[in-house]
Amino acid sequence: MFQDITTLLLNHKAYRDAIDIFVERYKDKDISVVAGIEARGFIFGPPIALAIGAKFIPMRKPRKLPGEVLAEEYVLEYGTDRLEMHIGAVQPGERALVVDDLIATGGTLCAAMRLLERAGAEVVECACVIGLPELKSRERLDGKPLYILVESR
Repeated sequence: MFQDITTLLLNHKAYRDAIDIFVERYKDKDISVVAGIEARGFIFGPPIALAIGAKFIPMRKPRKLPGEVLAEEYVLEYGTDRLEMHIGAVQPGERALVVDDLIATGGTLCAAMRLLERAGAEVVECACVIGLPELKSRERLDGKPLYILVESR
């Protein structure tokens, strides 16, 4: 069964409530970077970043960002892919939150964390709207905290 956030976005109150829950969780954690994973991480990351006073960094698929980028390849269920972020977007010592709509196997989140850590950031936590616990993604995150709004069963 395909999990999707579209119905959440169609209900402005539910969407606002979801953002508010994330903001409440992260507002006092001294986070300076919110990294959103393409594409649906872009729906949740910017409003969270604005509300907690952090910058937003897009993590994009290959060749979508102008200028020089850092890249990280990761394994999917059906092959490999790559995430990129701008060189210089993160400064050493910054505290980062990684945001996406859904965590399945965890490969994309792991690639995003590796990119941020290569740039010298400390990844505080990963946050997703939907989690699929049967795929055991938490085990792939090497102990990094993961906050999930709704777990699908």
